[in-house]
Order: sequence, then C-alpha cells, then structure tokens
Amino acid sequence: MFRLTRAAAEQILRTAEIQGDAPSLRIAAKIDEDGERVYGVGFDDEREHDLVLDCEGVTILISPHSQGLLAGTTLDFVELKPGEFQFVFDNPNEPTCAPAGGGCASCGRGGSCG
Repeated sequence: MFRLTRAAAEQILRTAEIQGDAPSLRIAAKIDEDGERVYGVGFDDEREHDLVLDCEGVTILISPHSQGLLAGTTLDFVELKPGEFQFVFDNPNEPTCAPAGGGCASCGRGGSCG
C-alpha cells in the first residue's frame, strides 16, 4: 500500500511539533489535465472513509479517491544537493517510470507501512 521512510517520518514529526499540530498527515494524489500525478501533503483531521495508517509514528490519512493512485508509493525525505532537502514521492505506478528502475522519484507539488 503506502510507505513512509524513517527520514520522512522524523521530518514530519519535527514539523508537527514546531507548528503545534497533531502528527496526522493527509497524503493526496490526483491526475492533472496533462495526465501527470500531482501529490499533496498537509496536516489534517480524519474524515469518514479515510484509510488510516500508522507509519513510523505518524498517522497517515488517505481519502478513497487517492488510495489507488498512491498504491505502492513511498514518501521519503532526501538530500537532493548538499544542504537541500525535499520530500520525494517514489511511485512505481508512474507511467513515465521504467520497470527496470523500480520506480521513479517525483517531488510533491503542493494500507501497510514497511
């Protein structure tokens, strides 16, 4: 289903503590007008029919609409360049991903955990 790395979880928990938010993070995905997946994240409250996952101490909320688009996806927090960190979605279902590559990374604009 959906996976959150330890690095991503640690950054989410730090941000939640600084902002005074509960560590419930909504992960969303949709297909834009160009046919590309667009990702969104933000602290939120649980809604009816949400898939609720406990990943590395972070409560992940995924709406029914986003569940299929996020299947197999991993959210990571990586250093792209020295000192430049960013959340990255690795979704093996992206149409532009080469199967031999095991997925591709997509920077976000806007159930089991392994």
